[in-house]
Amino acid sequence: MELDFPMIAEVDRLYAGLMLCAGSDGESGAGGKLLYAGELDADGRALVVAGNIAGAASLAATADALAQKQAIRDGTADFLVTSLDEALRILKNQVRKHEAGAVCVALAPETVQRQMLEIGVLPDLLPARLASDHQCAAFIRQGSRRFDLAEPAADEVVLTWGVGAAPARWLPMLDAVALDCLNPAEFSARRWLRLAPRYLGRTAQNLRLLRCGRASAARFIEQARENVECGKIQVPVEMQLNSGDRSELYLFSPQAVRRFE
Repeated sequence: MELDFPMIAEVDRLYAGLMLCAGSDGESGAGGKLLYAGELDADGRALVVAGNIAGAASLAATADALAQKQAIRDGTADFLVTSLDEALRILKNQVRKHEAGAVCVALAPETVQRQMLEIGVLPDLLPARLASDHQCAAFIRQGSRRFDLAEPAADEVVLTWGVGAAPARWLPMLDAVALDCLNPAEFSARRWLRLAPRYLGRTAQNLRLLRCGRASAARFIEQARENVECGKIQVPVEMQLNSGDRSELYLFSPQAVRRFE
């Protein structure tokens, strides 16, 4: 089982950057904030997913008909509209209710950005990759907060895991174990663990990634091993712990428990 999740890892870094920028208290996440994601290309889709997990109301744009269809088919965008006015009617309601929601406007981003400037719509959050765009630079001058990918802190590790069979049955059980192993103060990790599988969709159907403290990760690895050994989890579980340049791979199965470094 290959535990290489580049797309999920990018969403995680964007999510962490969003949570830091929003100054989240964990319960509300980035709720009540308007996130502008720009072009709904691969980078834009990852950003919208991160925004949904963080709880932001997200606005994206693309004139690419195929990208529009993919966004709706994959559940990246909740609504596809033809004008900024339509998008704002939806997004204002999501911001007011502090609820996540993603709207794609079927126009070129340059057109949407120009209209936003003309009518005075200012996004709260803006990805650093758009800062060089002259229209988006105007948003920043007027008060939009720029955020970037956030790498794990010195006291954090990245833990990934999957199961050998029946992920719909066994991954939720492992997720619950992981949640119990997190400290109450790890609110960002707790939110990610609860909501990321929903918004990542098929990408995460047998893939999990969690950024958390070293002690929490160690507790989870030990609890996963015990659950497999005692038969509560009846399929192989593969876990990988990444910390800086160091990587540890664990394979737990009902027949044997092995660890590789």
